Amino acid sequence: MFFSQLGIFFENLYMLALDPVNILILFGAVIMGIIFGAMPGLTATLGVALLTTLTYGMSQHTAMIALLAIYVGGVYGGSYASILINIPGTAAAAATALDGYPLACKGEGGKALGLTTTASAIGTFIGMLFVVGLSPLISRLALQFTSFEFFLLALFGIIISGTLTSHDLVYKGWIAGLIGLWMATIGRDGLQFYPRFTFGISEFESGIDIVPVLIGAFGIPQIIQVLKDKVNVGEAKKFQRILPEFRTIIKHFPDILRSSLIGVGIGAVPGIGEDIAGWVSYGAAKNSSNHPERFGKGEIKAVVSTETANNSCIGGAMIPLLNLGVPGSPPAAMLLGALLLHGIQPGPMLMIDHPHFILQVTAILLLASVAMWISGMLLAKQVVKVLRIPPQLFMPIIAVLCVVGSYALGTRIFNLYLMIPVGIISYFLVEMGYPIAPLVIGVILGPMADQNLRRALMVSQGSFAPMFSRPVSLILVLVIVLTIFSQTKPYKKMMASVGASLEARRVKRREQRNK
Repeated sequence: MFFSQLGIFFENLYMLALDPVNILILFGAVIMGIIFGAMPGLTATLGVALLTTLTYGMSQHTAMIALLAIYVGGVYGGSYASILINIPGTAAAAATALDGYPLACKGEGGKALGLTTTASAIGTFIGMLFVVGLSPLISRLALQFTSFEFFLLALFGIIISGTLTSHDLVYKGWIAGLIGLWMATIGRDGLQFYPRFTFGISEFESGIDIVPVLIGAFGIPQIIQVLKDKVNVGEAKKFQRILPEFRTIIKHFPDILRSSLIGVGIGAVPGIGEDIAGWVSYGAAKNSSNHPERFGKGEIKAVVSTETANNSCIGGAMIPLLNLGVPGSPPAAMLLGALLLHGIQPGPMLMIDHPHFILQVTAILLLASVAMWISGMLLAKQVVKVLRIPPQLFMPIIAVLCVVGSYALGTRIFNLYLMIPVGIISYFLVEMGYPIAPLVIGVILGPMADQNLRRALMVSQGSFAPMFSRPVSLILVLVIVLTIFSQTKPYKKMMASVGASLEARRVKRREQRNK
């Protein structure tokens, strides 16, 4: 079985690598992703969203090459602006700026970029290994799910996304997720075909298309924010050698391996994203360092760790996306919309309906990591010139692409009427501190939660008892309850007292050893 799967993987890799059109699309999308990631105000999420609409007329195979390539390039590209001008191109690269820019100021910007490019490629490769290794196990487990489990899984994805993406009050993330969940119920329901929340508007009866909501929620707030804030781009630092030395890679390989595992683990949790992976990896690198005082002053270990985690998070985010239909990050949420657009339904049946699709995805990720490394090494000095262009000049172009992209999906003018108010509402939500990722996750997972809950209640004749009698659903219920309880004041006080008690014991033991 293993060798047959391996043979299929190499067959996909061989077919992709020998087609010059595929290679051209691969490198073009990677370079586009790098530019989207490098330019402050443009993000990997926005890049995947805009490209999704352009792939509408492509074959499923070609579309996946373009979308995965821009995803990989976009996550990596944020390191350019972080290291060279101290303005993170993406949220995922925010932690990189802490040590990347001081390195550039020391004249080691080229060294930092070379190491982050190599570490990002290795991180993407390790994430790919986890996709192909864990997918069969997760799919087998997911086949045992009933409607209650799928409802609880969707609910957990919305709650955990809201919990981990809220900047101040966690209930803001939950409210954003519930708004998205409500938006997903608009239109005729999938079981009894009864119209809900249509307000007599016939266009609402078919429900809300995901892509206009995604473009509006992520694109319009970003455009308004950049035009309003007028981000000033500093002078990019010059650098010399970019290609890293082999011994330096070997020296930092333990950091790369640890950060890859962190990135995959965080990416597999629904709705969190690459930025959290970068910060967690930064903290782990600092805690494991013999010289934590160097962090924030230009530490190579910090830059390598954050960028490795960012890109390995891509593979982690693909695991729940492909096997459970639950996106692991905001760009993966965009990718889910693209998959549905091209007739691919992620979930437990994916390996039955499309047996070779996951192997095809892993082959594309491997080629995308190679294309990213080559493009990163060749284009580093050219991207510096692009960074000198004020981001405000790109925003009108992005606005036009948002409009064209929303309209191109089904050529429905109603999608424009939907995209604009969603974008304006999303902007005000962001201004009030409400995260957008849970809202988008709610829109995407809403149908899954709605239909599975109602189907389960129909089968059980309105009884919730099966939810608490099945082991997997009971575990999910407990996890959801604990997640909510962990944000309450009694739990935080209890954990604070436990932490204080443990700290007191450590201090006492240290004093006894000193005596």
